[in-house]
Amino acid sequence: MNDKPSVIRETDEDARNQARIFMHTAAHAALAVIDPETGFPSVSRVLTAMDTDGAPVILVSGLSSHTKALVKDPRASALFGEPGKGDPLAHPRLTVRCSAERVDRQGDAHARIRELFLERHPKSKLYIDFPDFCFFRLVPLDASLNGGFGRAYILSAEDLVIL
Repeated sequence: MNDKPSVIRETDEDARNQARIFMHTAAHAALAVIDPETGFPSVSRVLTAMDTDGAPVILVSGLSSHTKALVKDPRASALFGEPGKGDPLAHPRLTVRCSAERVDRQGDAHARIRELFLERHPKSKLYIDFPDFCFFRLVPLDASLNGGFGRAYILSAEDLVIL
C-alpha cells in the first residue's frame, strides 16, 4: 500500500486548454524518435504547425535521421514549451507521446496541411515543395503536462483534440 499522495492532479478543463495552447502556439518542438540502427533515443528540433483537429504536423527532409527513424518506427514524443528567465524547470512544458503518420503528397490532407504550415512558417516556402520533404502528422496518444510547480497532469488523446 502506498500512502504517498500523488503528484498528478486530476485533469481539468484548464489543463486541457493549457496543453492545447502549448501545441497550437508552438513554432517548434523537440522531437524524440528511436534510432533504427542503434535503438537509442534521438532528439532533434522540428518546426511545427497544427492540423485542423489539433494534431501537430512537422515538415521534414527525407535526408534527416529523424525522418528515417519515423519511417521505420512511428513512435515519437514531442516536447513543447520554452524556458523563460530563471530556473528552466519552473516553466510549463508539455510532452506528447504520438504516432507519426506520413502525409501522402497526392492525398487530400497534403494541400490543407501545406497551407496551414505556410501560414505558421512563411519562410518554409523556400523548401516546402522539395521532393525529399514530407509532412508527418503527430497523432497524440497521451500527454504529460507540467503546468508549473505542483501542477502535473496526465492527458488522454481525447483531451488534446480540438472539437
